[in-house]
Amino acid sequence: MRDLNTEWYVDGIGSVSAQLKGNQEDPCKVKSRVIGDETYCDRYWECVNGQQELYDCPNGLVFAGKNRGVTEGCDYPWRSNYCDNKQQANPPIGTEHCDWLYGIFGHETSCTRYWTCWNGTATEQLCIGGLLYNERTHSCDWPENVDGCQKHPLCNDDPNGNVPLGKSCNRYWQCQGGYPRLQRCPAMLVFDRRSLRCVVPPTEDCDVPSTLPPPPQEEDGEQNIPQNNPKNKQPEFNLPPGAIPLPSKNRARN
Repeated sequence: MRDLNTEWYVDGIGSVSAQLKGNQEDPCKVKSRVIGDETYCDRYWECVNGQQELYDCPNGLVFAGKNRGVTEGCDYPWRSNYCDNKQQANPPIGTEHCDWLYGIFGHETSCTRYWTCWNGTATEQLCIGGLLYNERTHSCDWPENVDGCQKHPLCNDDPNGNVPLGKSCNRYWQCQGGYPRLQRCPAMLVFDRRSLRCVVPPTEDCDVPSTLPPPPQEEDGEQNIPQNNPKNKQPEFNLPPGAIPLPSKNRARN
């Protein structure tokens, strides 16, 4: 796609080159040798062998700066004001579950799941710890902050009751107005699945707890922002806080 900031010409060997025009800054005159396009936030210029070369970010990403973003100096557009007073040159290329080839998108039927898309391949992710996916912030969030998903399915039976956490003897969900909160029983007590409260052990399911310190909680989802990913490797996706990846059921598309 061509724009008004660029003059194009074909040289004697048939290759297409670009020349700067208007207010576009010359990448060969800056220290980084890379500069964002003046008009389009998903394009950037790079100085290659003394010549200005124009590049597009991967579909769905915008230019963030050299060695920044998730790949090739490009980032998710919602993570900063990259596109202020600019527009995107390239239209979305959609695949199954992906509005763009790269991005993070809400699930079609679930409030606790969402999709990470990398080069058009969608991977299903899960929000944990009672969190729901927030389309506005592109992250896992407390249910009261997520429009349309205020009540969590864990609390359908009793909006203010306790719910067992799998086979755990000391952790459980505490519903508060329909919103689950992960809780832990006080020291030397266990969660009783029948009375739904913390009691003195033993119970039918749990013995006296060990005095050893508990193992690290798997539920503490930690944001994992990927570095520049090699094109020939599957990336570590940029997961919102409170999220864990699910086994991928999708194959990469040609």
